[in-house]
Amino acid sequence: MVSSTTAATAPRRGWRWAALFVTVALLSACTGQPSTNTQPPAHTLVVGATLEPPTMNPSASPAASIPQVLLYNVYETLVKMDAAGDLKPWLAQSWNISTNRLVYTFQLNPAAHFASGKPVTAQAVVTSFNRIKTEPTIQPPLVEQMAVVKSTEAVDDHTVKVTLNHPSNLWLYDISSTAGIIYDPDGLATLDTTPAGSGPFVLRSWNKGQSVVLSANPSYWGTPPRLDTVTFRYLDANAMNAAMLSGDIDVVSNLQAPDALDQFSDPSRFSVIEGTTTGEVVLALNNARPALKDVRVRRAISMAIDKKALLDTVWNGKGTLIGSMAVPTDPWYEDLTSINAYNVAGAKKLLGEAKVSNLSLKLRVPTTAYATKSAQFVESALRQVGIKVTVEELDFATWLSEVHNGGNYDMSIVAHVEARDLRRFTDPNYYFHYDNSTYDKQFEAADEAPANELVPLMRKAVRTLAQDAAAVWLFALPNLVIAKPTVTGIPTNAATLSFDLTMVSNR
Repeated sequence: MVSSTTAATAPRRGWRWAALFVTVALLSACTGQPSTNTQPPAHTLVVGATLEPPTMNPSASPAASIPQVLLYNVYETLVKMDAAGDLKPWLAQSWNISTNRLVYTFQLNPAAHFASGKPVTAQAVVTSFNRIKTEPTIQPPLVEQMAVVKSTEAVDDHTVKVTLNHPSNLWLYDISSTAGIIYDPDGLATLDTTPAGSGPFVLRSWNKGQSVVLSANPSYWGTPPRLDTVTFRYLDANAMNAAMLSGDIDVVSNLQAPDALDQFSDPSRFSVIEGTTTGEVVLALNNARPALKDVRVRRAISMAIDKKALLDTVWNGKGTLIGSMAVPTDPWYEDLTSINAYNVAGAKKLLGEAKVSNLSLKLRVPTTAYATKSAQFVESALRQVGIKVTVEELDFATWLSEVHNGGNYDMSIVAHVEARDLRRFTDPNYYFHYDNSTYDKQFEAADEAPANELVPLMRKAVRTLAQDAAAVWLFALPNLVIAKPTVTGIPTNAATLSFDLTMVSNR
């Protein structure tokens, strides 16, 4: 709203500025001096997102909102995964693997340096990798991913040798994400608030509850970014759509209300990018709960839910039905939706065989659109087979603390977005509390097998998860991005945790 005083004086102020501009222009013309206003216009981008990072330290929290902002933008890794899921050189110009598949030798790019100006050295890699294995505050998934590493050595300033305890097909992919971030050793003490990376952007400000602002790193060692500043604004689904329609933001990073897609159908105002993500929307089951230790109960829960109807109702039919912990971009993906498929009569029969009646379960979900909408559908579906479900919605920080970290839940719903994250089910302390030695052996055999045997062996492990109903896989999230037509360079698929800005521009 404009005050009456401002409204009354605005025309006169505009006339004075116009007169001043004409005077300066005439003086320049008379004296032959060029105008000193030669700065190019700033290239800015405002990205709408739903979940704010709880910290700026990617190693301290499993929240995907942290690498969404920082991975590849502020922090870099030795190797990078592209939108097709292929590994590319990054801080490492090249690497080779020994014939026994135990020793990886990386050649660092000698031009690479941190935002502080210090070079990215082999010793910085050693420090970054070793801290995951030694610091007690590191989030457990990263510790699991790096447990295979026996030693990391600096051969010289630009050569790193990593020796594994056993061959691993997944380790190189793991270090293309959060586990492989190379930190400036001098900045480790303040990572919670001040990133210490080598990427094309640096953190300008973090306005908690509102936004994170990145600015171009003026001394970036690689190809300079095409944007001067990027603001991630945190909004709920409806507010984000309204902001996009009004032009207040340039990008919706992932549409949280696919039924609103028609609002963005005007190609003169909006570009719609539709692809895939690595996000499995999982109805997590706490396998440590007495009732849920029985595979018949877990299978019954899965069979009571019509996943196709859920996808149509909750996510406007967008996304992919998957059936287990794999998405279409995974090389071992296969459609397993026929296992424990929708069958109300079959679900009731299994519950009868398990002698379960009057079962009451608490479903604790974060306040994200896909989770809260799915929770209501699940509650109704399980009611039809005699299971009472109490839904409790939690802000994401509370969900992380009480459900993910504390294991205080019966069921939950969240999108697991880290790529190729089957290892989660080998850890009985992870919040699934799933403990199956058969699966563990199958996963390990696939990970350690010769590369040409990886896919068939991993498919066997993925099938075991489905048959054992270790969780209920509702659907794989689509990548639905809305952008102004002036914005280019956004990848079609979200194959990593990063909202990768390295090729994005805004004309």
